[in-house]
Amino acid sequence: MQKPSASIDELLACPTPAGWLDAAVRHTDTLLLDHANCEKKAAATAMSLLFQYGGERPELQVELSRLAREELRHFEQVLRLMHRRGIPQRPLSPARYAAGLRRHLSKREPDKFTDLLLIGAFIEARSCERFRSLVPILDPELGQFYASLMAAESRHFQLYIGLAEKYGAGDTGARLEVFAAAEAELISSADDDFRFHSGAPTESLGGS
Repeated sequence: MQKPSASIDELLACPTPAGWLDAAVRHTDTLLLDHANCEKKAAATAMSLLFQYGGERPELQVELSRLAREELRHFEQVLRLMHRRGIPQRPLSPARYAAGLRRHLSKREPDKFTDLLLIGAFIEARSCERFRSLVPILDPELGQFYASLMAAESRHFQLYIGLAEKYGAGDTGARLEVFAAAEAELISSADDDFRFHSGAPTESLGGS
């Protein structure tokens, strides 16, 4: 069985498709809009896990509280960048990505808690991989901004993996294999919408 790993390239079963990177260059407004949404959701996820599973786990409470604060700081940074670029906020439909991962979520505890931590790890790892891929192809301001976020995203995915190893139930390595396959399918398969975690764009891809 695959073992939990501290390497993004070992965790993720496929790289971001070249077509997605091309779309990101063409749709930077949507990229930033959805990135802001992702940071808000990441903070909300950390707080939800804290309330639902913190209980008598002081380390878990502290780590998730710190994570939520950092995600909100990133959200504020994205908003400031959008403001400088004159990008107005507007609603975006959610990507299929998180819901696609949650389709494989265990129904019963404590396996469900393990899976939620691993899903968090994959979301953060894919974010870091995309930042790394975008840095050299975006304009200097945006490339520099994403370069500044890479270390934090790497810490976040490692945190989720570490919490799963410490508090997880069952064969964590086996569950990693399940989510790695599901995540790769979502990233590599055709996607009609462009979002920060969307898959390979179709020819009819729009920015909405």
